[in-house]
Amino acid sequence: MSDKFALPHSIDPYLYLQITPNDDDTLTRNHSNLPSSLQMVAATLDPDDHQTIAVSKDVTINKSNDLSVRIFLPRQALDSSSSTNKIKLPVIVYFHGGGFILFSVGTSMTHDFCSNIASEFPAVVVSVDYRLAPEHRLPAAHDDAMEALHWIITTHDEWITNYADLTSCFLMGTSAGGNIVYYAGLRAAAEADNMLPLKIKGLILHSPFFGGLNRTESELRLENNMHLPLCVNDLMWELALPIGADRGHEYCDPTVGGGSKLLEQIELLRWKVMVTGCDGDPLIDRQIELAKIMKQKGVQVVSHFVEGGFHSCEIIDTSKTTQFIVCIKDFILSSTVPACLVSQ
Repeated sequence: MSDKFALPHSIDPYLYLQITPNDDDTLTRNHSNLPSSLQMVAATLDPDDHQTIAVSKDVTINKSNDLSVRIFLPRQALDSSSSTNKIKLPVIVYFHGGGFILFSVGTSMTHDFCSNIASEFPAVVVSVDYRLAPEHRLPAAHDDAMEALHWIITTHDEWITNYADLTSCFLMGTSAGGNIVYYAGLRAAAEADNMLPLKIKGLILHSPFFGGLNRTESELRLENNMHLPLCVNDLMWELALPIGADRGHEYCDPTVGGGSKLLEQIELLRWKVMVTGCDGDPLIDRQIELAKIMKQKGVQVVSHFVEGGFHSCEIIDTSKTTQFIVCIKDFILSSTVPACLVSQ
């Protein structure tokens, strides 16, 4: 490993994350010290702004727990002269990363990524602004994911009712968002009959954030990785898990007990699951192991593991974003079109 990808063992994870712990189990998040890609941006509602590839708006789902979504539409969908608005678009429900403790739908890199997905597919993207830990520890984020799915089913929001094809829905998440997609996917599979007309076709776990008590080879090899040092990884779990829980908890380690029995329901529903990662990510061994367990349970798994890179690099390094979106499009096409009709 090159020295430029190493960090000293004495790194302060709080300083690294730009957070300050408070006595009441809350955090002060020092956003002003973050790079521009992690600064907040507003929704972009003006369809006449030709610099905008996708329009977006914020919608409150539940005022009592401050749950909201940012919905993205390809700009041309609002153009009455475009043929795009004559057919409804697939729905991608997206969950951002940040170790459960940072970021939001308004974080610049999250907003830009969702805009790109909405424009390139095209698709309706519903980005969920779930509650953060430690103020709201797990399973709060998982609960918010389910509430967002039920909102999509029942809402009268015109962007959803006019443009979204609820029979073609995919859940996608990056890092901690990938963890949310996995556990929300299990819960949604268990109550699939009660979620109609929403039909989930697949799950996309992008560099999913998982852990465990025993260190993996990749975690030890990349202990001081500059993008996700092990001490930072451990702190995020400490702040996210229920009080008193350790990394052996099922919210952190999906391999506990040989994997969830609800995976059998995902297999019965014929949902496909895409798991992505790279060998520059300390978490790759865990991602590979989960993919293996799901395959053993009969789940249709598409693994996309590449050399090099770093944790969630496809959303952080914009030079990798376009090719990654192509991979997602291929996965979605294969999940919605009979195999015999998919061009080779």
